[in-house]
Amino acid sequence: MKVNIITDSASDFSIEEAKKLDIAMLPLQITFGEDTYYDAIDLDHNAFFEKLIETDVFPKTSQITPYEYKKAFSEVEEMKEEAVVITLSSKLSGCYQSACLAATDMDGIYVIDSLNACVGQRILVEYAVRLRDQGLSAKEIYEACETAKTKIRLVALLDTLEYLKKGGRISSTVAFAGAVLSIKPVIAIEGGEVILLGKARGSKNGNNKLIEVIKTSGGIDFDMPFSLVYSGLSKDVLNKYIEDSHELYEEHSDAASLPVCSIGCAIGSHIGPGAVGLAFFTA
Repeated sequence: MKVNIITDSASDFSIEEAKKLDIAMLPLQITFGEDTYYDAIDLDHNAFFEKLIETDVFPKTSQITPYEYKKAFSEVEEMKEEAVVITLSSKLSGCYQSACLAATDMDGIYVIDSLNACVGQRILVEYAVRLRDQGLSAKEIYEACETAKTKIRLVALLDTLEYLKKGGRISSTVAFAGAVLSIKPVIAIEGGEVILLGKARGSKNGNNKLIEVIKTSGGIDFDMPFSLVYSGLSKDVLNKYIEDSHELYEEHSDAASLPVCSIGCAIGSHIGPGAVGLAFFTA
């Protein structure tokens, strides 16, 4: 029986990547003022950041509705197939609740709260795809992912506090002081929520802080999916991070073949451009 893998666009796959992996990706909605777009369909990541940088209007994202999930699940049911559904963290969005509501009284639909977002959610989906391609059933994939998701770590270094200020997460005074002192916040997702791990003075110290966090987390399991991630229109900050942290990867991959993805709207609206990070399963 075919197993469908369904996720939402907070996983930050492009349409092309989703097609290549044979996954269904339901789009969140993004609103800039009076204009609403479907994530990854009407706005790719570059177009999103162009709007974010150019406008003073802070964008809002809308969760996927139970109706939209139900429509996708009904198609699976009609084909007499099964599905594993991996959603954006329930602590950050109502997508998980919508999916669970839509799956009520439906057989063969397994819903997983990733307790993560963007690249952290993405590598869990990639793991589910790997298991599907190995021939595991939907239930077996669900059980394996529920266990594996507890080992995912996502850490990132932000370039600016400005977008956290715009989103009401910090005060203007804190944002201004951070800009003057060149403070780079180091964040992570733990327990499904975004937390502040620390602050660094300048990019070099920030990159060192990321390396330290990765090592103290137990290191990267290179037999599992992992990915570097950046936000914005340029990879310059990412390239600098790869250069600074080459000892983490040099035994396993050269810089040119490291997996890299870009951050989209779900997290990008809060962290802004110039961020760099990594999601991995701990060793």
